[in-house]
Amino acid sequence: MLDGFDIDRMNRMFYGLKSFSVYRKSEMADPLSEVISLLRPQAPRSKLAEASGPFRVRRDDVDEVFYCMVLAGRLRLQVDGRPPLDLCAGDFVLVPAVAAFTVSSLDPPPPPGLVSRPVAGEDGIVRIGASPGRAEVVQLIGHCSFASPDAGLLVSLLPDMVVVRGEGRLATLAALVRDEARADRPARDVVVEHLLQVLLIEAFRSSTGSEAPSGLLGGLTDARVGPALRALHAAPGHGWTVPDLAKQAGLSRSAFFTRFNRIVGVAPMGYLLNWRMTLAKHMLRAGSHGIAEISDRIGYGSVSAFSTAFTRHVGCPPARFAKTLAAAE
Repeated sequence: MLDGFDIDRMNRMFYGLKSFSVYRKSEMADPLSEVISLLRPQAPRSKLAEASGPFRVRRDDVDEVFYCMVLAGRLRLQVDGRPPLDLCAGDFVLVPAVAAFTVSSLDPPPPPGLVSRPVAGEDGIVRIGASPGRAEVVQLIGHCSFASPDAGLLVSLLPDMVVVRGEGRLATLAALVRDEARADRPARDVVVEHLLQVLLIEAFRSSTGSEAPSGLLGGLTDARVGPALRALHAAPGHGWTVPDLAKQAGLSRSAFFTRFNRIVGVAPMGYLLNWRMTLAKHMLRAGSHGIAEISDRIGYGSVSAFSTAFTRHVGCPPARFAKTLAAAE
């Protein structure tokens, strides 16, 4: 046990992600792990930031995933397009989609027009505010990117913001990501990628609050939609129909269709098509499967049917897609 974090549990998650296969059949499919594994989070940047007195920092040049762990004090986070969020020590926020934001003090609030300029010290700590003395607010701030070419689609399945309050495991994971990213150790990039995957999974499944989660996470936590999603991910090549999935959910066809669409944000067959095409593109990029095999694995009765669906969805036939990828390498 390290600062309240179960290392054995982390290792099980780490090696479970490492052995992920997009075309396996499993009675215990884990759609959230699959999506985050395909996202391939990497290239993290993190820093400790200390602030004192009134401050306001505005970031408009955000082009990466943003997360923040408040280690001491209180602050206000205002992500564009969302209501302000007050955070205190032990709170963790993750914003998977790119969005500009403002961070400001709560005690005392900043005066109108104040714009603070963070200053990086020789010790690597970023300091904000003009007041001397002990820091009143301490944050661990991190940024990472998603290497998947399908990041936009995959991120759309996730909540646009995750807030977790008082979960010590996230602080430990965020610190591990920061330390490993700064170290010069063998296989550092691989370790960082897997640590980021564990951090993201832990954040999503620990999220709580009065606002119901959306997208994939909302579906997985729903007692009716969750079993259908897991069945779909366990066997993406099965010839699923809405009545089949409704049976998994224990609902009538119309009730299931309405509930799935409302919670996940897309119709069941639309979700299935998007997931199958994501898997197909992943296997084409890997270059280890022929088009006929991919067609069979994701549930198309013929190469022709798969090629037609792929072309409509992606904009070019699978053979040309694979050839373009090979030429770019």
